[in-house]
Amino acid sequence: MSDLSTSTPPSPIAVERGFVVAVAIVSIVLGIIALVWPNATLVTVALLFGAHLVAAGVFRLVVAIAAGNLTARFRWLLGLLGALILVAGIVALANPTQTVIVLAVIVGAGWLIDGIAAITGALGGRSALPRWLTVIGGVVSIIGGIVLLAVPGWAVGSLVLAGGWILIAIGVTTLFSLPAKTVR
Repeated sequence: MSDLSTSTPPSPIAVERGFVVAVAIVSIVLGIIALVWPNATLVTVALLFGAHLVAAGVFRLVVAIAAGNLTARFRWLLGLLGALILVAGIVALANPTQTVIVLAVIVGAGWLIDGIAAITGALGGRSALPRWLTVIGGVVSIIGGIVLLAVPGWAVGSLVLAGGWILIAIGVTTLFSLPAKTVR
């Protein structure tokens, strides 16, 4: 029988290599899942989003009720916000497919507004980046927003498929970036 107290722990390099391999494998597996079952992947994302909303709504309601240091006005506002978020989460859980479409529309509207704001800021001289780069980023954001608003289902499906391929590529390239087995 071997004595466990005399066994040496794995080297930091071995632990890092194991971590890198594990992350790469998870990335590849998730990418394959997204490619093989894109609809199930979208439903899963919607369900996780719905569960997050339910938890966030309940948390806000609990804080509104239990926190003693809030003003009555803020307590009511927080409670109302919590109730709205909770209802949104329940609706998201009840209809995950519709939730994905609504999220796509919200993201599309956000990209459209962000693109307009970026271009406006660049033309007004309020950009930390070179003006031309900010304008190009704004145009790309507007185009993405228009696509998401015009065909949200197709856009989201395409993003899942592209994301699947990207996850696989990241996993494979991560395997090629393994640290050396020994320190040189």
